[in-house]
Amino acid sequence: MTLILHFNSVYLCYNTIRNMHTRLYKMNQELMGKLSSFSLLYAEDEEGIRNNIQEILECLFKNVYLAKNGEEAFKIYEEKKPDLIITDIQMPKLNGIDLIKKIRKTDSKVRIVIVSAHTDLDYMLNAVELHLVKYIIKPITEGKLIDVFEAFIESFEGAKLHNLIPSWIFDEANSLVKGPEEEYILTKKECDFLSLLVRKKRIITYNEMENLIWTDDNIMTANAMRLFAKNFRKKLPPDTLKNVQGIGYQLIFT
Repeated sequence: MTLILHFNSVYLCYNTIRNMHTRLYKMNQELMGKLSSFSLLYAEDEEGIRNNIQEILECLFKNVYLAKNGEEAFKIYEEKKPDLIITDIQMPKLNGIDLIKKIRKTDSKVRIVIVSAHTDLDYMLNAVELHLVKYIIKPITEGKLIDVFEAFIESFEGAKLHNLIPSWIFDEANSLVKGPEEEYILTKKECDFLSLLVRKKRIITYNEMENLIWTDDNIMTANAMRLFAKNFRKKLPPDTLKNVQGIGYQLIFT
């Protein structure tokens, strides 16, 4: 069962987290907003640990998928394609190391974190070769979780990840806009325009749009611009693209 909790009711998550972990309650809202646009797979064979961590994860991520062994985790990975995988090493049927090796045969991009009771150097060196975001030692503490979440978001810095509003992410490298339940693929014009809006944080004039966005052979007529804006607006958070009459467009950040 997939459990979803979005940041439209972020105060509910705050109450849950505050009652459990003080540092998580104080977590930066921007970080929480970014996490809420991603999905996560958590693989852990110990039911008690899995249930304890599950409650926190459901407050922070768009979708949370749970697995009790490596084989189940791999099936969920193939079906759901999560953005982040947190997995234990010692699990029945398929251990965490072999699970990651299996995933890495076809996917070098998914972010993976290993959780283990092992401090053995051989395990750590093996894990490093699997291109992990983090290797953390049990027990899982609030500080370790925050480190994982921060490292996960930081891993996207080179990928040009932008927070539009809480729960909405602009993935510039992949020309995607991700919302709590939505994911939109942007055209080249739309991606170029949104990049400009995000970076400039001001009105982008019609003249700038014509020179910087409308680079194909088509003429930027008033009708073409209105149609472009109409379609583009459908892929953004509600009420964030403002038309400044006679001048251009501006992105409203809230």
